[in-house]
Amino acid sequence: MLNTIPLFQNLNDIQLASIGAHMALRVVEKGEFVVRAGDKATSLYIIVAGSVKVVSADPDNPAHEVILKLLRPGEFFGEMPMFDKEAHGVSVVTLERCHFQELSYRAFEKAIIASPEIAQRVMVTMAGRLRAANRKIGNLALLDISSRVARTLLELAIMSNGRRVVGEQFTQKDLANMIGASREMVNRTLHDLQDDGFIEIHRRSITILKEDMRVN
Repeated sequence: MLNTIPLFQNLNDIQLASIGAHMALRVVEKGEFVVRAGDKATSLYIIVAGSVKVVSADPDNPAHEVILKLLRPGEFFGEMPMFDKEAHGVSVVTLERCHFQELSYRAFEKAIIASPEIAQRVMVTMAGRLRAANRKIGNLALLDISSRVARTLLELAIMSNGRRVVGEQFTQKDLANMIGASREMVNRTLHDLQDDGFIEIHRRSITILKEDMRVN
């Protein structure tokens, strides 16, 4: 199974067996924290099934969170503290029941020594996340609400039965927390996009009908 995870693709059987021997399966129910900001960091987490949101909370108002990223099967998190030895800077919360493979930093460092290409893949992923964060900052500063909603929907959508769909595990409140707007404003914008024929809102999902939404 490890060879289906992008981080470990192209490793030989001996390398995979060495890494797998140090992994522990962890199951976390929907809506629970996998890690919390400020906690001591000890492990890298690889998502086997389910999806999570990476969030940053306002210290003065813990109920207000900003969603920084959504992660799906095959992706990983918790890698940064391994390099800077700091506590977790963000929290990770499950959007549905999730299965993780947990790998201690000590074991992961041994894996990197044995297979330096793993470190390269980690750095490529971290660079991609930094670019995405910079793009998000630019979007918040330059794009109007409608364009931010449209662009975020396109980024969140996955293919299902030949159509691009944003699934039930992601709520309008989550969308509002991603783009820095109120839930009411997001709801109004979604209905405007539906009235214009760009999306179709269902009870538990959103289907994208046209990809040329207002994303300028």
